Amino acid sequence: MGTRYLADTNTIIDLVIGRLPVAGIVWLEQQLREQTVAISVITRIELLTKTEPASEYATMQAFVQSVTVLPLYESTIQHTIRLRQQHRVKLPDAIIAATALAHGLTLITRNVSDFRALAGLVVLNLHDAAPLP
Repeated sequence: MGTRYLADTNTIIDLVIGRLPVAGIVWLEQQLREQTVAISVITRIELLTKTEPASEYATMQAFVQSVTVLPLYESTIQHTIRLRQQHRVKLPDAIIAATALAHGLTLITRNVSDFRALAGLVVLNLHDAAPLP
């Protein structure tokens, strides 16, 4: 089936701490089993920056090791540059959005407003009541 989704940092944190609605948890865990979800290198950095409590860090490490981490390819860098030239978006968010755009992936995030103005980016919020794909 291949990778279809890019999970934003807040989505993974919400999953780990149980903040996602049940439907979102079920859907995301299914996608993870099917290996259709990747993360950007920025999300990896953000997830592994906080080292306390140790049990949460271990969970984040295990998660990062279980998914594909997409590095900063030249196409991602070029998309990031364009996004930053055209929009007032924070660098980490621009890199995450650019990673999704460069790979043709749907971005899974709770922070829809951070990405709404970015043309061509498809965003999915697992906190929405709308039916999941």
